Amino acid sequence: MSSWIESFFSSLESLLNQASSMAVEALLRAAWIACTLPLLAALITFPKINAFRHFVLQLAVRGKIMDSSSRKFTIPQKYFCHFYIVGVIWTTFLLVTTWIYAYKTTAIVSESSLYSSIASQLTGVSHELSLHKSHSSVVDYKYGIWKSVFLLLLMEAQILRRLIESIYVFKYSPSARMHIAGYLTGLFFYTAAPLSLCCTYSMEVFKLVANLLVEFIVKGKDRMQVTELSFWGHVYPLLQLKWYEWIGAAFFLWGWIHQLRCHAILGSIRENGHKVDEYAIPEGDWFEYVSSPHYLAEFVIYGGLVIASGFYDITIWLVFVFVVANLSLAAGETHKWYIHKFDNYPRNRYAIIPFIY
Repeated sequence: MSSWIESFFSSLESLLNQASSMAVEALLRAAWIACTLPLLAALITFPKINAFRHFVLQLAVRGKIMDSSSRKFTIPQKYFCHFYIVGVIWTTFLLVTTWIYAYKTTAIVSESSLYSSIASQLTGVSHELSLHKSHSSVVDYKYGIWKSVFLLLLMEAQILRRLIESIYVFKYSPSARMHIAGYLTGLFFYTAAPLSLCCTYSMEVFKLVANLLVEFIVKGKDRMQVTELSFWGHVYPLLQLKWYEWIGAAFFLWGWIHQLRCHAILGSIRENGHKVDEYAIPEGDWFEYVSSPHYLAEFVIYGGLVIASGFYDITIWLVFVFVVANLSLAAGETHKWYIHKFDNYPRNRYAIIPFIY
């Protein structure tokens, strides 16, 4: 009887954990949709919504394309680095904890003979595994976790590079400003985007962390159960990922490298004798085709994440659509600024997508 009761409560706990993960996923999707719809509306040139479009632009524009008379509720653009500091800390936490969860889950699956007693081997993981096994194989579940680790690794590489660039490459003008709404949006993005890459397993991961923390507090470091670590065990599952993950990683790397180059070009303009408040026409790399190639590279980077996810993750698609809408709006205004600022600006350049926009 006691075993039946224990099994019942285990199943109930599993259902609650699954419901929590689904709630996190639903909230993220709702947030991405709510943030994207105004941007998509602002991209439409229609007389009846011009007032709304102007309002959204006032919140979204920054730096040189911001109207000097619109300084209310603005902060220095150099605060961009705050996005990346928060992003690096948060993404690193998600990466490390999800990697630990994936490793422990893999160890359990590989010891199938001990499957019935995994509750004593892994705090907070066995119930979720048994639940997911009811509608998909444990192997598929394990594979999904490692895919999340892979996506978080890519995101970590992106945000860490952006942090380094914000400190050492970009030299923001003292007069460069951004709206406080844009600042808050940036903080939201670099918190929600990494979580969107692993939200399917986030509650199980957080539960594991909480249980390990409680065990550490109650038992102390010396009395905690020690899990044997294996470097190969942490790396080998990543090498078993499917072909589309690696194609997505290749797209990601392609965009990553070009964004690095384009940011270096923008940063070098100020180094080559130009004053902080002066501007020059950037040239080289994708600047030969579009006015905002660093934004185009961002499309490629997040498009790579969509490919690496297998195309079917709606939450990651919503992240990508937000990036496209947000940067397309900014790129359009930047292109107009360049044309207005420089009489000799190349007329064959597009705003962000070659030969299209």
